[in-house]
Amino acid sequence: MPEIILKNVTKRWGDFFGVKDLTMTIEDRAFITLLGPSGCGKTTTLRMIAGLETPTSGFISIDGVPVFDSERGINIPPQKRDIGFLFQNYALWPHMTVYKNISFGLENLHWKKPEIEARVDELCKMLKIEQFKQRYPSELSGGQQQRVAIARTLAPKPKVLFMDEPLSNLDAKLRLEMRTELKRLHIDTDSTFVYVTHDQLEAMTLATKICLMETGVMQQYDPPLITYSRPNNLFVADFVGNPTMNFLDAHAEQIGPRKVKLDIYGLQAVLECDEDISVPDADGINVVVGIRPEFIDVNEQGKGIEGKVYSTLPSGMETTVKIEYAGQLLTSVEFGGVDFKVNQPIHFSFRGKDILLFDKQSKNRIGVGELKI
Repeated sequence: MPEIILKNVTKRWGDFFGVKDLTMTIEDRAFITLLGPSGCGKTTTLRMIAGLETPTSGFISIDGVPVFDSERGINIPPQKRDIGFLFQNYALWPHMTVYKNISFGLENLHWKKPEIEARVDELCKMLKIEQFKQRYPSELSGGQQQRVAIARTLAPKPKVLFMDEPLSNLDAKLRLEMRTELKRLHIDTDSTFVYVTHDQLEAMTLATKICLMETGVMQQYDPPLITYSRPNNLFVADFVGNPTMNFLDAHAEQIGPRKVKLDIYGLQAVLECDEDISVPDADGINVVVGIRPEFIDVNEQGKGIEGKVYSTLPSGMETTVKIEYAGQLLTSVEFGGVDFKVNQPIHFSFRGKDILLFDKQSKNRIGVGELKI
């Protein structure tokens, strides 16, 4: 299976940059998600790698073979890149049975009939659609149609499988089931998957690495847990995670190579970082403290900082609590069957060694550590 390399890839329409100077390596057998809000350039990036969109400049190679090079005038058409592309709307032939939909491409590639039958049987078994081979797409559910589309895409054994928001038309329960199937399929096929989504939960659960983009620029390219716990900047921190991270403006004063004194809305605290940091000198607000909801513990025993319950959203396994403090709203996630009353006085505290510190001006992460009150 191939490695995919992009170097300084740019797509521009006039003065507008769809993708700007993108450099990344997609490792062999990886499951990469291109993640970001609408218009960030993720689908354009996918289409450029697949050959469905021509970059303005840059270099792309698949399995060591240059498929696009603006300097040398190379632009290999998509049908010669040995890739599969799974579209959002399935694109199944309505007048063909499941068997014919899957075998159609193989017939065009002049595979022999026994080879076609063996490949279709193999894929139908892998995707659990053996009983539907003689049915038409209109006789299948959305999830079954999606499996047929995946089988058809995998039939010619492409080096890379590209997927453009393939689960967006499915209901929530079926999306969850298909995520499990796709992750298993990635292992079973031993292939390289490149997957576009705007759903950060989908990216977190499926990917071996997430490429998070904003306005055509890559913001971070790391494994999901690194992206979640060590976001490069405020955009990444805010986009990844549900409920979203708490952001508290603060004044910071460096008191040691790894220690920062903080004034957070009148609350005095010290952040003990795990590495040397450099805090910008400034009067007033100069940093933003980032705290994930699961790192705020709520209690009714009077321990910690005093606050008041603004709202609660119990969901069975966990309860999301909005806390009113110093004119700000903080979000906490409490696990287990707990609940609180609106306007109830409570106390809360911060825990863990993953409290983040961002430069207010540049918005980049400058430190991470334990917050001590």
